Amino acid sequence: MSNKNISPELWEKVEVHASRSEEITRKSLTYWQDAWRRLKQNKLSMLGLALIIIMIMFASFGSMFTEWDYSSQTLKNANLPPKMDVVKLPNDVYGFVHREYTLFEVDETGHIIDRLEPTNSMLDIMQNKRRIYEINGEEVVLDFSFISDAKKEGKIAEKGFELTVNGEELKTVKSLWNKTYLFGSDDLGRDLFARVRYGATISLLIALVATLVQFFVGVFYGAIAGYAGGSVDMIMMRIVDVIATVPLLLYVILLMVVIGPGLKTIILAMGIIYWVGMARIVRGEILSLKEQEFVMAAKTLGASTWRIIARHLVPNALGPIIVSLAMMIPSAIFTEAFLSFIGLGVPAPMASWGTLANDAVKALRSYPFQLLWPSLAISITVLSFNFFGDGLRNALDPKLRR
Repeated sequence: MSNKNISPELWEKVEVHASRSEEITRKSLTYWQDAWRRLKQNKLSMLGLALIIIMIMFASFGSMFTEWDYSSQTLKNANLPPKMDVVKLPNDVYGFVHREYTLFEVDETGHIIDRLEPTNSMLDIMQNKRRIYEINGEEVVLDFSFISDAKKEGKIAEKGFELTVNGEELKTVKSLWNKTYLFGSDDLGRDLFARVRYGATISLLIALVATLVQFFVGVFYGAIAGYAGGSVDMIMMRIVDVIATVPLLLYVILLMVVIGPGLKTIILAMGIIYWVGMARIVRGEILSLKEQEFVMAAKTLGASTWRIIARHLVPNALGPIIVSLAMMIPSAIFTEAFLSFIGLGVPAPMASWGTLANDAVKALRSYPFQLLWPSLAISITVLSFNFFGDGLRNALDPKLRR
């Protein structure tokens, strides 16, 4: 295409003033400020961070929302659901029919007042499948014979029970959230809210211990092996290989034989094995960093080996270290839940998410809410740390800087 038809009037000379030649048009950011900026742009990562903060607040201050301790038992209030379909009783309060065909008195806000006691004998209850209550001079009958009668006839019962006052059936008037047991109660009448909160404390403690062990043992062990090199590196990494070869489950079983089951057994077992992966990662980073010019400059100026490792090498490898810490925390939480689920965790009456899930499996079909809360807590916590760790990896990777 010819340029002869382009008019000179279309062009305008740009003048650069000397006063603006060194003007800073964009704020200068450090490495960590830029990483935080990019981390905030990752919505899933920030959601994970928010959920982690909420879980920490729940573990720290959740006891303020319940009157029960994790070990408090009220056997007559066993297996109460978090939500109740209530009926209006003659004494102007509400009643709730339990799945085990017992009648509870509740107030209009959803607080459990008491379990009502029937006036007929246990023999009559077993034979006729009904409980008779006397409330304000009126007879209230809870008939739960429909299922057994239907089975005898080979049919399917249309309803499980019928609650009548002087022969008139009472219908559900509304649903109330259980204010006495916010998450319901277990088979021993213990508050699931208090037990899930205590399980959060256990899991976050395991996460803290795993983090500290990885940082103070794994980081410096791997840094020493990578910086020393040669035969020292070979011997140290062969020790790592031997430790990593033995499964964590075997460590836990052996420690249980020696010091007994409990939280300290899990912490000690994780302390033995969980630094191994971090040591390998840090060793690889140090092997590449120790050949850089700033390490040679530090040696020339007379810096000691420990100063070079602590002040130069480890800080320059903090990006992969932090990402590895964030990604290994959910693994530690899930491992503790698994060990508690198979009976190798904290002993009763202490509560862990794994022990809560194990207790709930037995009555899963009748009381599924007992499994819902610990499984939901495990899922939310593990996913939150995974989202946050994934965002950290992207934010701290210089190759992904935009």
